[in-house]
Amino acid sequence: MTLIDGKATAANIKKEIAAEVEQIVRNGGKRPHLAAILVGHDGGSETYVKNKVLACEECGFTSTLLRFEDDITEEFLLQQVDKLNNDPDVDGFIVQLPLPKHISEQKVTMAIDYRKDVDGFHPINVGRMSIGLPCYISATPLGITDLLARYNIDTCGKKCVILGRSNIVGKPMAQLMMQKRQPGDCTVTVLHSHSQNIKEECRQADIIIAAMGVPNFVTADMVKPGAVIIDVGTTRVPDASRKSGFRLNGDVKFDEVADKCSFITPVPGGVGPMTICSLMKNTLLAGKKAIYE
Repeated sequence: MTLIDGKATAANIKKEIAAEVEQIVRNGGKRPHLAAILVGHDGGSETYVKNKVLACEECGFTSTLLRFEDDITEEFLLQQVDKLNNDPDVDGFIVQLPLPKHISEQKVTMAIDYRKDVDGFHPINVGRMSIGLPCYISATPLGITDLLARYNIDTCGKKCVILGRSNIVGKPMAQLMMQKRQPGDCTVTVLHSHSQNIKEECRQADIIIAAMGVPNFVTADMVKPGAVIIDVGTTRVPDASRKSGFRLNGDVKFDEVADKCSFITPVPGGVGPMTICSLMKNTLLAGKKAIYE
């Protein structure tokens, strides 16, 4: 069994990005500029945004954080999005989700200029990705394909089961694994809360990508020997032995599944670090105007 080290892989990619940015600056170019909007004080969102700002520093980017209280109006937030859309110095930006319930996440996502949508959530980027055109790819799926590529995991002709059908992970992941490329060229099955015979489907899979948000859902009896296991789950579960009072738990019961795998990602330290790293890759593309002029 090979443990897929997302933390080390992400660190290497960020070093590669930083070297390219310094070359751009030496040649008289502009540092890529990533902006982030954070509404309210959600603990998870605070952590994610803090890590994104730190990643920008590591990559040599300029970063701007716009913070607002959770009682702002939808109209005000849309005005801030419009300002970033029209700011020539900002190459890409994100609006950290989730948003307060009185604000439509769909309306905000649609308002973001797709050419600056480095999260890859805008329907134009989602549509371009689905037919294999250049675009900003949603960060977690992009990070997973990078892990598969950097560990030289052959996916061609393999049966890939994806657990979960979210717009952020499950659906784009299915599209990417079907593309005529490596990683890709898989036969893809997407399973979800209404699927039947889940265990039987998983037992036939060469690759399982678990993104349901259900701790320990994938057990040893669902995994065939030699399978590749990618665990996207990051659920906080109570743990009195930790200072924080909780620990992150994946969708895969790691201790009993690991021995059956050829490759497996841990939680934490697997897919998570690659998600922020992928946002940095998209920001570099935005700064270089490599996809959209």
